Amino acid sequence: MDSKKVLKNIIEAKRKNPYTGNKTVDQLRKETEIAGSLIPLPKNIKYKKVVAGNIHAEWITCGEVDENKIFMFMHGGGYYRGSVAATRATVARISAEAKVKCLSIKYRLAPEYPFPAAIDDSYSAYEWLINEGICPKQIIVSGQSAGGGLCLALLLKIKENNISQPLGAVALSPWTDLSQSGKTMIKNRNIDPVISKQYLDRFAKLYFPDLNNMSHLASPIIGDLSGLPDILIQVGSAETMLDNSTRFYEKAKKANVNAKLEIWENMFHGWHSYAHILKDAENAIKKIGEFCNKL
Repeated sequence: MDSKKVLKNIIEAKRKNPYTGNKTVDQLRKETEIAGSLIPLPKNIKYKKVVAGNIHAEWITCGEVDENKIFMFMHGGGYYRGSVAATRATVARISAEAKVKCLSIKYRLAPEYPFPAAIDDSYSAYEWLINEGICPKQIIVSGQSAGGGLCLALLLKIKENNISQPLGAVALSPWTDLSQSGKTMIKNRNIDPVISKQYLDRFAKLYFPDLNNMSHLASPIIGDLSGLPDILIQVGSAETMLDNSTRFYEKAKKANVNAKLEIWENMFHGWHSYAHILKDAENAIKKIGEFCNKL
């Protein structure tokens, strides 16, 4: 099947099961786990549970990797859902392309554990890697959606605590602005089959109840971005969250950060998960591999 047809089918399936405000947190969590379980794992995947300090996590590799180069990944899900299991296939494909050993972390979720639980857990896992004897310049931090925002917030927390920055960061459609102030929230609302402003507003408040007193560790776009390492940002042109990436990138460039932005034509939020059937997802993961190998 050609890639345009595959894309059309995926988008149609998503439109048949839209987000509605009456769906409970538990219902939405179950939807994510079911969707994740349907994604086939690539061949040669190996995964093993680990406790990274006090954070539950999973080592994931696929094929031959450099055991000394660590790719630390934070899953997406609006800070309230998502899991290591639901993103295992995507992380494995990144491992295969980048030839890295991946640590996928299970950070605590809202509403049971609001801010700063997720950023504290991410920082603890990063500290654990360093305490295990891994040099920061052998670590790449990454995440998708809320996890993408989290990996960028992690860079800011690392800077605040005066410890060494990682080698680089890979942010996939990162949620950098919990106020939903980007223009594409309105401009792309009819073409994005996945994410709406209403959806993000609901779950921003669950994670960060006092939205009028925002922290840069929840909305990294408001932070001081100077001194951050090389960053790759990938986002789809059809996303309501497009501006979360473009504005963060522009601010990073002004702060003299070596940032790279890739806008993938017609791609929707979370397209990387479809690398087993969607050529643009496979190619985006290849680009992640190229970025990591050039660092």
